Amino acid sequence: MTILDRIVESTRKRVNAEKLAGMPQKNGIERSPFVFEKSLRRLDMAFICEVKKASPSKGVISEDFPYLDIAKEYEAAGAAAISVLTEPEFFQGADRHLSEIRKAVDVPLLRKDFIIDKFQIEQSARLGADAVLLICAILDHAEIAGYIEEADRFGLSCIVEVHDERELRAAMDAGARVIGVNNRDLRTFEVDISNSIGLRKLVPENITFVSESGVRNADDVEDLRKHGVDAVLVGEALMRSADKKASLTALRGMKP
Repeated sequence: MTILDRIVESTRKRVNAEKLAGMPQKNGIERSPFVFEKSLRRLDMAFICEVKKASPSKGVISEDFPYLDIAKEYEAAGAAAISVLTEPEFFQGADRHLSEIRKAVDVPLLRKDFIIDKFQIEQSARLGADAVLLICAILDHAEIAGYIEEADRFGLSCIVEVHDERELRAAMDAGARVIGVNNRDLRTFEVDISNSIGLRKLVPENITFVSESGVRNADDVEDLRKHGVDAVLVGEALMRSADKKASLTALRGMKP
């Protein structure tokens, strides 16, 4: 069983328990519909900055995890959006991280979890998300299309995450407006940012194209920009930085 299989199995058990407990209360903060995808289109290169304590491949990234302060730093640094890990077992995330960050910042929030049930779409909206992640490696065409339709009901954007051409075609056929190319193979966890560059030419300009994982420096960002990538999602490189504003400035190719 792969790590991804184990995560999905764990998620299924978690979601079944959450469905029995019922929907969380709405956080009461009104958000404009589809603000996440609009934000990614406002800049030449948009940055989605990740709030993440741990990962299966790297273990604990941040022992000291002041997630509210981290989110506020990202907002001050000019992040176009913030990605918040809520998966508890493998990434040590929590739904409350998302709901509390929603109250602390005005930046669009992506709930980064493993969506395998429509229940999680409304749940994400109630927690304060502006977008959810749909992973082609764990969903079929009908599920992707159905989840996008369900997300539209709540004004949520979807990043449909792909890793290869087959998944990319499936995402576009399902109606994805935002496609994220994961440079990390979720089955082997090997990373190669050229994966984004190779797939970019297959995606029309009206679809927002996000490169995920493996972005380490300004040269990586500039290479992706030259090949027409609209946004990058950066996690570990920022989470390990003591000065996140300076690190994001450096990734933009600017002096602090």
